[in-house]
Amino acid sequence: MTDYRIEKHPVLPIPDRKKIEFFWQDQKLDAFEGETISSALFANGIRIFGHHHKDGSPQGIYCANGQCSQCMVLMDGMPVKSCMELVSPDIHVAPMDGLPALPKVQFPPEFSEVEEIKTTVLIIGGGPAGLSAAIELGKLGVDVLLVDDKHRLGGKLVLQTHRFFGSVHTVYAGTRGIDIATRLENQLAQYPSVKVWLRSTALAVFSDQKVGILRDGKYILVTSAALLIASGAREKALAFKGNTLPGVYGAGAFQTLVNRDLVKPASNLFIVGGGNVGLIAGYHALQAGIGVVGLVEALPECGGYKVHKDKLVRMGVPIYTSHTILSANGKDGVESVTIAAIDANFKPISGTEKTYPCDSILVAVGLDPVNEFYHKAKQYNMNVFSAGDAEEIAEASAAMFSGKIKGREIAQALNLSVEEIPQEWYRTGEILKSRPGQSKLETLPDVNTGVLPVIHCTQEIPCDPCSSICPKALIFINRDDIRSTPAFIGAYEQCAGCEKCVTICPGLAITLVDYRKDADHPIVSIPYEFERGTINEGDLITVTNTVGDPIAELPVVKVTALKANDRTIVVKVRAPHDIAKQIAGIQVQKAEITLPAEKLVERVEDDTVICRCERVTAGEIRRLIREEGYRDLNEIKAVSRAGMGACGSKTCNSLIYRIFREEGIATGQVVDMTRRPLFVEVPLGIFAGEEKGADHE
Repeated sequence: MTDYRIEKHPVLPIPDRKKIEFFWQDQKLDAFEGETISSALFANGIRIFGHHHKDGSPQGIYCANGQCSQCMVLMDGMPVKSCMELVSPDIHVAPMDGLPALPKVQFPPEFSEVEEIKTTVLIIGGGPAGLSAAIELGKLGVDVLLVDDKHRLGGKLVLQTHRFFGSVHTVYAGTRGIDIATRLENQLAQYPSVKVWLRSTALAVFSDQKVGILRDGKYILVTSAALLIASGAREKALAFKGNTLPGVYGAGAFQTLVNRDLVKPASNLFIVGGGNVGLIAGYHALQAGIGVVGLVEALPECGGYKVHKDKLVRMGVPIYTSHTILSANGKDGVESVTIAAIDANFKPISGTEKTYPCDSILVAVGLDPVNEFYHKAKQYNMNVFSAGDAEEIAEASAAMFSGKIKGREIAQALNLSVEEIPQEWYRTGEILKSRPGQSKLETLPDVNTGVLPVIHCTQEIPCDPCSSICPKALIFINRDDIRSTPAFIGAYEQCAGCEKCVTICPGLAITLVDYRKDADHPIVSIPYEFERGTINEGDLITVTNTVGDPIAELPVVKVTALKANDRTIVVKVRAPHDIAKQIAGIQVQKAEITLPAEKLVERVEDDTVICRCERVTAGEIRRLIREEGYRDLNEIKAVSRAGMGACGSKTCNSLIYRIFREEGIATGQVVDMTRRPLFVEVPLGIFAGEEKGADHE
């Protein structure tokens, strides 16, 4: 069977891991110790994890974050989420084809007393916000319990191979997310008052102000004086034909497979959504050797940082704004995608449809806060706080600072002896959370001597690494508001050509033009974050301008790496003086991969699924709204089962509301769905203290 593992990566180390064996449908397969079942299956080329009981449709991974149930498999006869369960030697895994059989129950079952513990502060979520809050409380010696459902701390930081934006001095801007996760984890380890429970799931908040935690199969009730919800966000789903085919992923699932588990889930990828998440995921795909066929964004401009967009187009990825996806095409998996231009009312324009061959579609159309715990705790009058994406969707740098502030606020609420929070902290937090500002026209400096840093960053975003690292302070960013665009403020004869600004820029948006040896053919230094052996001295490469237009084929004169380059390579080319300052990047993928198919593929079957768990389509829900006049989601749930599945309506609720809006019914006229008391599905025996390993009823 083909191995789909990533063997080389320009940023991520390939660890030496112990190989183990497990069984898939009685076939022996290889896996690595410590990886999830879903990643082990993907590494062995298995994309279909089962078939839905309602219509036999193929099921595969979608979120890889435990938020949906599409990756469910049978492990030794018990249904489990394959994205959350670690593979272990000799387990027998089988597809979830239809509904699972009820297990045999041994009577009487064995129960034990449910353990109850107390802590001063309970933090749910070990991502950037939760870690930062725990560190702040740990400095004060506060008794903290930090709970996270993954097998390592860091949240989405462990998926981010790019350098972070923001402030160097407050949130590690210029450092890669994977390294920030390690830094925060190491800092936290210095404070013995903070306990960490990994692979532990918060199940519910109860009216007696206790939180139920499932840890290693054991149920524990936790009481705390303060509760911090830092549980992050879940990705929004999108309704289109074929949207549940294996090969349609959320961006987080794709990044988890590629950057955490070093598995290649695609050969050719198409992206839906031009926010930072989609743009960054496209860059991560290219680094992993995956072709990026294109990206569609419904708005006239991408909502993410312009430098992220520019970075992609320079590398050869076409971006189609004012476009949408019409369908994912294929029978048992994605084979192509059909897109179309849209008008001012977001309606597809007939005649603009195009089909692109691809084997995966990445959906990145926004995030919703995972805040159920917060609202339930407020309902029960608990001393509860929220931080990071659970409070407000923003960048991970903002989440870190948000967690730091909330840690200090919790200490104040507990009447601990602690300094007042500086107002400057709140202002910095707001700056880090801010959306992209105005974009300026790129103006190239009218200088042809010395060493010339050309800054291709023209949008107001919170970012200051280039100004912080310049040893001669020649690059200026307003310290009072780091959303200002960088400007070179010195004489170009002062620049020593150290290239530090080139290698630290998170957007790869600075090049260096050196006129000192040959003013007619200066040397241009270009940042490059791919395997060093992919470009060598003497190679002919295509250089592009800021908007991705190829402007020349030039020979490489040198490939260098600074001592502290942090895995960013500098590629040097000799360029004619009339184009040298225009050069902004290197085309890394050939145009052939981005061409549309000669024949348009139109998906005849309208299988747009709204509720993934119960396979309820948009047509079924529209009929209930139009013909039956339903305005209560509970009525729709009772008749269609939409929202009744294992995910607890986490993916379908917002899509049903969207259908109401499309039908001209205001949100205020709709009665929301009654939420189930548990936020995560779990065997009922757990709540009675059923012993681990006992048969579940």
